[in-house]
Order: sequence, then C-alpha cells, then structure tokens
Amino acid sequence: MLTKRTNGIPAYRRIQGAIRSVIEAGQLKPGDVVASERELARLHDVSLMTARHALASLEREGIVERRRGVGTFVSAPKIHFNKLMSYTEQMGSRRLTPVSKILFSKIIDNEEEATARLSLSPKSRVLKLERLRSATGEPFALETCYLSAAQFSGLLNVPLQNTSLFSTIERDYGIELRYSDEEVDATVADQRTADLLGVPKREPLLRIRQVIYSTKGIVILYVLGLYRSDRHNLVIRRYR
Repeated sequence: MLTKRTNGIPAYRRIQGAIRSVIEAGQLKPGDVVASERELARLHDVSLMTARHALASLEREGIVERRRGVGTFVSAPKIHFNKLMSYTEQMGSRRLTPVSKILFSKIIDNEEEATARLSLSPKSRVLKLERLRSATGEPFALETCYLSAAQFSGLLNVPLQNTSLFSTIERDYGIELRYSDEEVDATVADQRTADLLGVPKREPLLRIRQVIYSTKGIVILYVLGLYRSDRHNLVIRRYR
C-alpha cells in the first residue's frame, strides 16, 4: 500500500513535510545526508514503497539528490522556471534571500538586437541594466535587461540592487506585466561570465531570452539571462 493517511494527510506528504522542515530550519544543509528509505519507513511507520515515493517526489522538486549506492543528500538550492516571475520573486519562492550587484546601468543607443526585440527603431535609446544575481553567498545568474529609455529612464534613479524590477515597473509606472515569449538554449561561459558566476571557463550555462509583455500586449522589456545549470531547472508541462 503506497499511502497511509493520518488526519487526512497521505503518509508520503507527511514525510516530505518533515524533511522540508529540518532543511528550512537549517538542521540539514546542502550536502548533508538525509535519512534512508528504510530509516524513514521505520521512523514514520510506513512501507518502504511509501518512503521511496516521498524521496522521489522531493528529488523531482530539486530538494534532495539521490546517488545510487551512496545515499540521499540535501541538494544545493535550485530555481525553477515555471512561472513569469522576477528573479527576486523566484528566490523568495525558494525561501532564499536574493542579492543583486549592478554591473552596468546606462542609457545607450547601439543595441540593435535589443531595440528589435523591444519593437523600437534600430537607433532608439535603451536603458541597459546588467545585474549579477546571488543567494546563499554564491552567484546564481547574470541578467541583462533592456527597456525603452524614452519611457523608463527614471529607473536609473531606483536602487535596483535590492528592489524587484518587475514590482517597480508595476508600482511606479502602472504597467501590469502578463506574459513572455522565451527562447531557451545552452551556451558556455566566456572568461568574464565564468569569473562572475564562479564557474570554470566554458562551463555549460542555461541561456534564456525573454520578451516580456504587458496585459495590453505591448513589449515592456527584453531580458537576456545566463544561468548556472547546476542551480536552475526549466520545468515544462506538455499536453497531448
């Protein structure tokens, strides 16, 4: 029997909740060993299959990592891309405190790819914002955002090193962001990116290009993100 309910809660969910609690409390840290299937089955008075199901579900969420013949360990934090959220919101959803370092913040007029994606004329002035995104004391991503300078030059005066860009746009400009068109591929880190992200040169990275629209279907910003592949998962649901 796979589940054994207590107060209406399936046993495997109770096991997951117990493991999450000790991780969130800091009693188990990334790299620490998690109780084995047999130990969990004994502690929670459930079948081995139920304990195995609980760990498998946590592994799919990226919370634990199971190594064949070795054991189960707490995973390093990972960000899941399954909803249009700012990086600040993504970090918050994983109970991580985001830290941003602004590397570049200026108005420029020589970014033709960005102007094309923003549906602007080629020589239009754009606000370019490059930020190194970190959490838990390590860099996670390098993100470069482009916006129309004619509309958003005031963002130069906003302390975006500790403020969500999405929230600022929605609050200060009255624009509600709704959806994005995204291109996802793999790339490798050049020397500068590798140094910033703390990975070896030519380390595989997840590259995502986002064109983000308002509820009125107007392009608001273009984001080019380079994400450490060991700290991010792209979660996709497909239907037939």
